[in-house]
Amino acid sequence: MLTPDRLTQLSAEGSALLVIKVDVSRFHDINSGFGYDSGDALLAQVAERLRSLFAEAVGRVGGNEFAVVYRLAGSEDAEATVAIVSAVSAPRHILPGAVVNARFAIGYVVGGPSSDPLTLLRRAGTALHKSRATPLREVRRFDNESDERSWKRIRLANELQLAVSNGDFAFDYQPKVELATGNLVVAEALLRWKHPLFGLQMPDRFIELAENTGLIVDIGTSGVRAAAAFAARLERDGAPSPRISVNVSATEFVHRDMISFITAILEETGANPRSLTLELTESLMAEPTVRMQQRLRALRDLGVGLSIDDFGTGYSSLRYLETLPVTEIKIDRGFVQSMAESATKRIIVEAVVRLGQQLGAEVVAEGIETEAERAMLCDIGCPYGQGYLFSPPLPPQAFLDLVGSGRPLGTVR
Repeated sequence: MLTPDRLTQLSAEGSALLVIKVDVSRFHDINSGFGYDSGDALLAQVAERLRSLFAEAVGRVGGNEFAVVYRLAGSEDAEATVAIVSAVSAPRHILPGAVVNARFAIGYVVGGPSSDPLTLLRRAGTALHKSRATPLREVRRFDNESDERSWKRIRLANELQLAVSNGDFAFDYQPKVELATGNLVVAEALLRWKHPLFGLQMPDRFIELAENTGLIVDIGTSGVRAAAAFAARLERDGAPSPRISVNVSATEFVHRDMISFITAILEETGANPRSLTLELTESLMAEPTVRMQQRLRALRDLGVGLSIDDFGTGYSSLRYLETLPVTEIKIDRGFVQSMAESATKRIIVEAVVRLGQQLGAEVVAEGIETEAERAMLCDIGCPYGQGYLFSPPLPPQAFLDLVGSGRPLGTVR
């Protein structure tokens, strides 16, 4: 029997320990499809098979999760032992009224003499989690690097939660310009995390985690509010084109009433709806439901612009361009920065530019860094662009100073 006392006893005896965790994959589907009696029978069969392997201890440690512990003469025996456990677990199971070919996820860890038993169980669980994440439930061994990443992720999630509570986010603004003249026409609001220890953190450090934890909804609220308020400030200051675009995640569209939310933000900040553009990912547009189409059209009816960000890198489909009220298409930097070396990419960029013209949507090329790239884009008729050739992302006051200068950006042709 697997108990904390038994694990402590085994560890104190000075042997290397192998701790294996076994999980019945998609157990919920078995319960739902065949009934709880079949699910219980499957767990009983798995437990009986594991007990037959002459382990030092076997126990059920979760709803459909088991742990098996062995003494090892040397760590080289671990893989052979795990292979036996995997082979015994895998064959089909005859249940009341059904025959099930169950699949198992398996993770394991090898601990030295006097290892903390609860730590070994936790680490085997970490390896099991990695096994669950693989399509074929491949066996995974715990490694310290994975543990370190897991710990950093937990710590980062806690810090991100605190940052949301404290409002520790800021926005830089990167100009978008008219390529032929260098005139500034709009700016993109780019999120930054003001970390108290490590300074400004770029979105690629925390956005995925924010999506996975649901914090992206709160972060998105502050983002749209900041962008709308900045657009309203530009308008009050007499800027000729005070349009600001801001990224909005698919999660926000799923978990909030975007129409009411945007309406409230516009009323709160006093921003003109036409001064705000929402940048959407292609994944959000890939398979638009009727409800999603209605929401997007309602946003357009408010006057808010809709942009497809990083066009060509995700689920590109001409169908959603036909059915959705897109006002802007942004060409991903990966196409722009290698046009000179790739005739194919140049053809793709030119096709997107023509497509935008036919649809009445503005086309913006991202990541322009050289005059040669700007010249090629002008030659094929791309009207707008952004990138370090014109300006890096700027703090709010620096962007306001740039607007006030009225000077063109980049080299005017």
